[in-house]
Amino acid sequence: MTKKYPVFDGHNDTLLRLFEKEDGQTQSFFQGGEKGHIDLPRARAGGFAGGFFAVFVPNPREEQDAEVDDFPGTKSSAKGGGFAYEMSMPAPLDFGYATRTVMGMVRLLYAIEADSQGEVTIVRAAEELERAIDDGVLAAVLHFEGAEAIDTDLNALHVYYAAGLRSLGIVWSRHNAFGYGVPFKYPAGPDIGPGLTDAGKRLVTECNTLGIMVDLSHLNEAGFWDVAARTSAPLVATHSNAHALCASPRNLTDKQLDAVAESNGVVGLNYHVGFLRADGRSDQETSLSEIVRHAVYMADRIGVDHLALGSDFDGAKMPADLKDAAGLPRLTAALLDAGFSDDDLMKITHQNWIRVLRQTWR
Repeated sequence: MTKKYPVFDGHNDTLLRLFEKEDGQTQSFFQGGEKGHIDLPRARAGGFAGGFFAVFVPNPREEQDAEVDDFPGTKSSAKGGGFAYEMSMPAPLDFGYATRTVMGMVRLLYAIEADSQGEVTIVRAAEELERAIDDGVLAAVLHFEGAEAIDTDLNALHVYYAAGLRSLGIVWSRHNAFGYGVPFKYPAGPDIGPGLTDAGKRLVTECNTLGIMVDLSHLNEAGFWDVAARTSAPLVATHSNAHALCASPRNLTDKQLDAVAESNGVVGLNYHVGFLRADGRSDQETSLSEIVRHAVYMADRIGVDHLALGSDFDGAKMPADLKDAAGLPRLTAALLDAGFSDDDLMKITHQNWIRVLRQTWR
């Protein structure tokens, strides 16, 4: 019988999926179904113990409709005999629109906790996370994927911290007042554009002071090194892979991976097929052995102590033989078959996240 490890996950977009429903937002999370990748029944079935629940602000719907033809894989070409794509990046968001959307999604996470009858809890400390995993309660960390709803005076940051914010990605891929993201492009590297703005540098310092984890996924390389130069916390990329194996700018170069390890940080492996495959294609008929391939490479490069999982459930295309959160035991079994030990799996599935959060949160 396959052992079911408690998996604490670096990134999901479940709140966005539920927020965009017209009704039944929390009910569908508890009832389960075939849509998306995470709900409570499938979490229980697969040992999904919790994770960073992202608050991501999509473009206004009228802009989404106008951009359909620019999403990854649709604007593609045969470049040098191989596959290539590039997505036109959307413009920065309006602060008022971003704030309204963030408020609605944060409220939704609290509604899930309130309606769960004790089965879901929002955690704010490493001890709370560890206790929730031990007790079998799904642990949610409030994470912002992009700082568009934070003012450059950082007043909102303190308010969101009081509301439970414990993890912040400075950017999604579009740029904002704090920094610049990498495009959705293949093949390409992350050395694209300038580093953090002055406001972005202040944001990193204030996150350190409050005890908010800074997420480096989506940030360009110059911004990565700006964070590395000024943060007092371990470096973390919640959902990124190895650029040496898949030349997407969303993945980390060997030099970046080394810096994460040197800081005693962690990288959460992203399951999106387009960030796994050497050819960059978003082909769902991709084996979860591609996740294992990146895991082996990164463990050999930076050590198991700096490797974790960061699925991108509900925000990306999963390998067909993984499918959703219920399939996690198939992934951990594949990692065991690849030579990872039981102790390694305990670190990769949750212990490394607990360690890093204990070092980061106040």
